Amino acid sequence: MARAERFVEADNAEAIITRIEHKSRKIESLLKQYKPVEALKTALEGTYAMTGDERCKSAHWIAVHRALMAIKDVDGMLSSLDPEYYDILMKYLYRGLATGDRPTCDQCLRIHEKLTEKAGLGCILRFLTDTVNTV
Repeated sequence: MARAERFVEADNAEAIITRIEHKSRKIESLLKQYKPVEALKTALEGTYAMTGDERCKSAHWIAVHRALMAIKDVDGMLSSLDPEYYDILMKYLYRGLATGDRPTCDQCLRIHEKLTEKAGLGCILRFLTDTVNTV
């Protein structure tokens, strides 16, 4: 029985990865049209944090990272981003900081500062206390 459950999870993971690949193509298209905020919104929609599959989390991080790195106007991005995305964005910012990659960390810190000003410290606390929805 446990073997069957893992098989279903693997099938589900493949379906999720396929959706992420489709989303990545849409993000790339938006970035080519110079719409980085729309690309970020697309990346943050329907996050796949609930899956335990690391391949899914990694594939989704790559899509979010691509959109994050294209953001030039942080204030403009935050003003057009719905508040429902703030907590999700904060999770990905901490994932970016954990990479240790200098350009990624610099961008994540810039966005983190502005996001904390706009969303408040609760956004950080919710990230720190959420042990279920890891990205």
